[in-house]
Formats: sequence, C-alpha cells, structure tokens
Amino acid sequence: MPLSDHLRELRNRLAKAVFAILLCAIVAAFYYKDIAGLITKPITRSVGCPDNFHELTSKNADTCGQITMSGLMGPFTLMIKVSMVAGVVAASPVWLYQLWAFVSPGLHKHERRYSLSFVAAGVPLFVAGGWFSYHVLPAAAEVLLGFTPSGVTNLLPLNEIIDLVTRMIIVFGLSFELPLFLVMLNFSGILTGRRMLGWWRGMIMGVTVFAAFATPTVDPVSMLSLATPIVGLYFIAVIISILNDKRRRERAEAGPADDEASELDLTPEDVGAVEPVSAGPGLPEQSDGGRSAKLNGYDDIT
Repeated sequence: MPLSDHLRELRNRLAKAVFAILLCAIVAAFYYKDIAGLITKPITRSVGCPDNFHELTSKNADTCGQITMSGLMGPFTLMIKVSMVAGVVAASPVWLYQLWAFVSPGLHKHERRYSLSFVAAGVPLFVAGGWFSYHVLPAAAEVLLGFTPSGVTNLLPLNEIIDLVTRMIIVFGLSFELPLFLVMLNFSGILTGRRMLGWWRGMIMGVTVFAAFATPTVDPVSMLSLATPIVGLYFIAVIISILNDKRRRERAEAGPADDEASELDLTPEDVGAVEPVSAGPGLPEQSDGGRSAKLNGYDDIT
C-alpha cells in the first residue's frame, strides 16, 4: 500500500484501541474503590493499623502504617488514575489485536508463526511475574516498616502505594520476559545454548545488579525475590537452547528428507572464454556492429 494508506490504517487502529481503553476505563470508574482496594490489599493486609490504636500488639506495632489521602482533589485524581490503569489492562486484548493486525501483513508465514508462539509464551510469563510481585509485596512492606521507631506511626499515602504496586507488577512482569528473549535469539540462530551457558557467572551478577536498580523499593527481600526466579528462568532458557541446538545439528547431519529439495550450490564459477561460433550452412555471416556476438549466425534481434 502507499504510505498514505498505511498512515490511514494506523490512525484507524489507534482510534479503535483508544476507544476500547476509554470504554473500559469508564466502566472501571464505577468500581474504582474495589479496584483500588484490590491493588493495595497486599500492603494494607500486612502493615495496616487497626482503627483503635489500643488494639495494637507487640507483633504489629513496629510494622504499622496508616493509609492516608491528602488534598481536596486527591480522591478524584486517584479515581482517574485507577480507572485508566484498569482500562488499559481490561482492553489489552483489543489493542494487542489491533497492533498485531497492523504488523502481521508485513511478516512472512514462518515469521508470523514464530511471533504467535512467542506472544503465547510471553503473556503467561508476564502474568506470572505480576502475580509473584503481588505476593512478595507484603514481606517487603514488613521489612521496610520494621525500621520504624517505637511509638511512631507511618503515614502511607494511598496514591503512592498504588504507584508502587503498579511499578512492581510491571517490573516483575517485564523481567520475566528476559529468558524468552534469549530463546528467541537462539531460535533465530544468533546465540547458541553453549555460549549462553558460559555466561552463567556474569548473568547471575548482572541479574542481581539489575534487580537492585529495577525494584522500586530498596530492600533486599524485593531484590532477591526478583533475581532468584529470573536466574531460574535463565537456566531453563539455556536448557531449551541446548536442546534446540542439538535438534538443529542432528537435522543438518541427516541431510534433506525424501520429499525435501536439497540445497543448491549457487556459488559463481569462471567458465572461461567463449569462442565465437561460425554461421551454419545457409545462413550468412552477420556483423554485430558492436552490438552482439556472432552465435549460430543470429544476432540479438533475430
């Protein structure tokens, strides 16, 4: 298609994706309190203070945090933020399909098959990372609030808690995609499994440093909780890559199948000088006039 048609198609697909996100966000706005409670549940369940201060015990006194909101526009801003996040998540099948429908016509058949396979594997990995971070947050919150001096109550702004939980889910979800990226490089022939295995010391150190900077919190619990599963997934990716290299090597040694065409050697070779052929009987000699060779008495026109 011409460039103008591509831009027109991109505009239409973006419009459909934005409309789906806005529609889901409007619906989520009616339930934003329940959604906000679901997002903040890991922290409020572990560090939330009871309504009555006298009900505090020695067990939860050091890990107590009071959920607060500030400002007249705070609740409205929170409602907009929660609704938009919920709209993006709920409308993800629609805008992901629009993205795929725009890109897929430019892919070959095998590229389209590989893309669908990696997307099918990437979605569960992202969900697993988000679920893991959702269940790691209570322990991280207890560790952080454990440094609170006795008799002091932490004021935890609700909007900051939602931002923290959202960032943790996104960071953990994207980090779980690293092994899939390595497997993709191996399947494309760029990286071998043996070379990946040789990087295991540097990979462990790099993942640990990455986890220290990637986690929004600075506690060792969150850092180790992110680094440990990524290292485990890395070794799983190494095993898959080694098996794929072995399968590829066995296929190359076996040669082409009975119903498969063998590879042609298209390397050009020097055939030497070509001697001119005289005209055959009954055909007069024709001069090429600088335009054609005398081959069988015919020039390039006849």
